[in-house]
Amino acid sequence: MKNFIIPAIDLKEGKVVRLFKGDFEKTKVYSSSPEDMAKLFEELGFKRLHVVDLDGSLEGMPLNLPSIRLIRKAFSGSIEVGGGIRSVETCKVLHEEGIEFFVVGTLAVREPRTFERMVELFPERVILAVDSKGGKVAVGGWKEESSTSPQELALKYENIPIWGYLYTNIDRDGTLEGVDTKPYVEFKGYTKKPVLASGGVASLEDVKKLMGIVEGVVVGKAIYEGRINLRELL
Repeated sequence: MKNFIIPAIDLKEGKVVRLFKGDFEKTKVYSSSPEDMAKLFEELGFKRLHVVDLDGSLEGMPLNLPSIRLIRKAFSGSIEVGGGIRSVETCKVLHEEGIEFFVVGTLAVREPRTFERMVELFPERVILAVDSKGGKVAVGGWKEESSTSPQELALKYENIPIWGYLYTNIDRDGTLEGVDTKPYVEFKGYTKKPVLASGGVASLEDVKKLMGIVEGVVVGKAIYEGRINLRELL
C-alpha cells in the first residue's frame, strides 16, 4: 500500500496547504514546515512524494524552491515536482536540486515543441499532467480551460519517452467526496504508460478501488484531515 500511495505536499507561500477543487480562494493551511511533513513521510517509509508549487503554477515559474530544497534534504525517496514548470531551464534547476520527476501540463498544451524538447532532454522523467475539468484539460494553474480532451492529450504524446501521466479529476480534488474510477478506466484505454490518479480520495477504501486500475494514487487532504491514518499502514 505504501508503494501505491504518493503523499502530496502542496506549497503556497512556503506553507503546506490544500485547495478545494483547485480554488486558490479556498485554501487551508496544514503546516508551516514542509520539511517536517517530508520527514514524517520518510519515517513512515513512503518511497515517493508529490510536491506542487501552487504559487509557481500561477506565475509560470517555481516560487517555492527553498521549500522544495528542504523537502529534498528530508526525504530519501523519489520526488516529483509540479507547478510552473514551463521551460527546459526550470527542469535543469530542479534536476540540480536532485528532483527525479517533473510534472508538466500547461506547456504540453500551449507549447508542444518545447514540451517535446524537454522530454528529449529528460527521457522517462517527465510526467504529463492531465488536469481534467468538465471533460476538458485545464491549464495555467487550473484557471483556464483548453479545448483539448484528456484522451486527445494522451494520444498526442503517447509515443514520446514521457514517464507516464498524472490524471487529476479537478471536480473532486480536495473535496473528500470519494473516488470516481470511471475517468481513470477510460483514460487507461488510451495508453500503455503508467498512470497516477489524483482527486477525491477520502479513505483507504478509495485507494483500494484504484489498485489494479492505475499505478499509483496521489493523496493529500485525506491524509491531512486524518481520514487515512498513515501509521496504520505500518
